[in-house]
This record gives sequence, C-alpha cells and structure tokens, in this order.
Amino acid sequence: MTAIEYDEYRRYDAVGLAELVARREVSPSELLETAIGRAEQVNGRLNAIVYPMYDIARKRAASELSGPFAGVPFLLKDLSQDYAGVPTGSGSRALRHNVPARHSEVVRRWLDAGLVVFGKTATPEFGTKGVTESEATGPTRNPWNLAHTPGGSSGGSAAAVAAGVVPVAGASDGGGSIRIPAACCGIFGLKPGRGLVPAGPDRGESLSGAATDGVVSRTVRDTAAMLDVLTRTPDLGGPYLAAVPDTSYVELAKRTPSKLRIGFTTRSPLGMPVHADAVAAVEHTASLLGKLGHDVEPAEPDIDGVALARDFMTMWSAQTAATIAELKRNLGARDREFEVDTRLLAAVARTVRAVDYAAAGERWNDYTRALAEFHERYDLLLTPTLSRPPVRVGELATPPLLRLGGELLLRLHLTGPLARTKVWNDQILANLAPVPFTQLANLTGRPAMSVPLYRTASGLPLGVQFVAGLGGEATLLALATQLEAEQPWADEEPEL
Repeated sequence: MTAIEYDEYRRYDAVGLAELVARREVSPSELLETAIGRAEQVNGRLNAIVYPMYDIARKRAASELSGPFAGVPFLLKDLSQDYAGVPTGSGSRALRHNVPARHSEVVRRWLDAGLVVFGKTATPEFGTKGVTESEATGPTRNPWNLAHTPGGSSGGSAAAVAAGVVPVAGASDGGGSIRIPAACCGIFGLKPGRGLVPAGPDRGESLSGAATDGVVSRTVRDTAAMLDVLTRTPDLGGPYLAAVPDTSYVELAKRTPSKLRIGFTTRSPLGMPVHADAVAAVEHTASLLGKLGHDVEPAEPDIDGVALARDFMTMWSAQTAATIAELKRNLGARDREFEVDTRLLAAVARTVRAVDYAAAGERWNDYTRALAEFHERYDLLLTPTLSRPPVRVGELATPPLLRLGGELLLRLHLTGPLARTKVWNDQILANLAPVPFTQLANLTGRPAMSVPLYRTASGLPLGVQFVAGLGGEATLLALATQLEAEQPWADEEPEL
C-alpha cells in the first residue's frame, strides 16, 4: 500500500485531511499508512500508543466511509473510550484482558463521523495522575524533550498529536486531563462543560459529572468540529438534554470575539509557589490579549482553593475505591494487579464517612456559585494551566521507601489512621501542587481550555488556561481562534 509523504501529511489538520479525501486527492488507506508509518517511527521513543489496531483500521479504511471526518486517521484514549472487541486497559494490569462488547457512545459518534481508529493511547492507571507513567504500560514521554512528561491523564494522545502521528486524538478530562497534557505538549485542549458530551452507555456521567470526553488537537477548528460531532444529537439515555447552540461550533469559532473582560491570576489556589515561567506565560498572554483589544486585569474568584482540592480528592479517591471494588467483584481482579498508589488512595477513601462524602459533594455548589459571581464581572478567568514547566519522567513517582511503607500499611490494614495524619493530607496537596488550577472547572462543570502560547528557555511548552461561564464553549473557541491567528502554533514540530 502506498502512502503520501509524511511532510505533506503533517501540513494538514483533520479538517484539511478530510477535505483531501472528499476531493479524492488522497485515499483513506494512503492516509492510514502514513499515520501508521509515523507511529512506527516515533512510538518506540514516546510510548504513546499502547494498543495498535492496524488490521482493524486497514479493513475500515478500505470500506465505504462517510461523515465530516471520513478517512481521517484517529487514536482513542485507553480509558472509557471503548471500541468493541479491543481491550480497554485503563493503564492497569487488572484490565489487560478486559474486552468490551460494545462501543462507548463517543466512539460510536467518532466512527459515524468517518474516522479511522488505528490505536489506543497511554494513560496512567484509571487516569488518576497528571503524568502518564503506568506500571502496566510504562512511562510516556514528551516529544519536545523525551526526559519530560507529556502530562496526564491524556498524555499518550497529546504526545501522539504533538509528534505528528495524528492531528487530533481522543482525550478526557476529570481534573485537568485534557488541559494538562495540552499544556505540556504545545497543543490545544478544550474541556467541554458538564453534560454536553455523552458518557454512555455504561454510565450516565463520569466522576459525578466532573469528567467529560473530548479531544486534543493541533488546531482550534479541529476541536470545534469534533465538538459538533460529539454534541449535535442528544443521548436519549443520558441524564441531560444539553443546550447546544443552533449554529455549529465550527462557525462560532470563526467569529471574531467581542471585547472581552478577562480577570487573571497567577496565585496558586493551594498557596504554593508558582514557577516564574508559569507567571511569565500568563503575563505574556495578558499582554497579547490587551493588544487584541480585550480588557485584562488581575482578579480571581472568591474560593478556598485548599478546601476545593480536598473535596475534589474525596470524590476522586472514592471513585478509585469503587472502581477497584467493581473489578474485584466482576473480573476477579487481585490486589497485586493494582498499583500501590492506587490501592492507598482507595483504602483511605474507604475510611471517609458517608455523611462527610455527601457534605463534600454539597460544597461543589458553593464553588460553582462563587465562580458564577466571578463570571458576572468577567467573561473569562485566565490562569497558568500548570504551576511549573512539565516535570521530568519519574520525578513525581513515589520513592521506593514510601512504596514499601505503603505496602506494609495495606497489609496491616492501617490505612485508616494514615488518612487522619497531617503527613497524608499534606501529601495529597503536594501531589496537586504542579496542577492546582484545573480542578475548579471540573467541580463546577464549566468549560475551560489550555492554549499553547508560551515556551520556556529550554523549549518546553507551557500552556495557559481560560475558564468560561456556563455555556461558554463558543466564547472560548472564538478567542482561541483569534489567539491562534495572532500567534500560530500548529506548524511547530518537535525534532524527535
């Protein structure tokens, strides 16, 4: 099978590739072979793709395809994005033989759009970390510097997009997992608002509504077009009837935004230090926004960031415990098949009283109301996406001595006392320290995006985050398009 040259393939985003196919200037099979060739060239160094699906993809590419992305190569995230007959491993040894019998709803919609799925990308175990370093599949690396992380939990997808394997890939975001890797890899990442993207058929919503599926991409228009694919028809079995604009997101993204009021902050919600580069990224963006005619000034919502982080972790750890219990019950999984960090998180969650869990969930409303009050004064909130440049691979790994200690506590069933110690609670906040800005949009259900407008002196990307009010996806996309035109990023490519 012949293939177009990689340099030509890399010039186009997904919308552009679909146009080539529609004009019969290239075939889906040719595009697929180029994408597979690029994957084979770089994946040994990146470890971005953990489940190749080449035979399935070749058969599909040779079939009759239709839809807005007919014939475009695509990668799924190996977490909740089920493809019938292909393992969904979720970064865990416990799920290495888990083969779903049906597609998830987002995968079905991507296939209906004509995409050719040829692999699934790496994620940390159950998506629980902001780095992609699963013990089951190994660490994934940043194409801009292989010693550093591509972020997480959609790190495999972000690495593949940044490396030119595909122009857009499946991702999801429960605490920053679209925005964090987008920021680390110099690409664009939009987290849609709560209820907009269907989560079915196996669940009504993920992480009590804090998580959503989406994509990471090189261009804003690809993300806008993908949002149209995922949202244009309702999920009749879902819990919400989303308010989708009458005009497509693709068209809304093309509109020059009116003069926006934007409040910005570089203060960590956790009260911890923020790296000078993260501050510089926001200051650079604020200057650029002023040049474009927007009103920008220091401001932030009146929210206790430490309390929000604790309430977020209460939900997150409880979901981890529920997942482990389900896998033990339904698949016969054993403790040794889960990572120590995951088991500790779950064990501590089991010490939380139901009344305290409910109270933590009730406080989500307080954060949502406070952010809504902020958005009465400002159209958008601007922050760093990360509090520091992408960390080195392994930098956040639990030290061997602490791992041994964790194993001992688990065996002796002493995790209850651990949960009440200052050491544990401080460790929870320390783990969120590199990514303290992203959880707010998840708990409040607001749309947010990371835009790649800054690089460190060593060349590492470092994105900035915008958070919009309820239904603000169109505003975010329009502003992102304006920023993309002013400071283009899609053609920047790592040397690898």
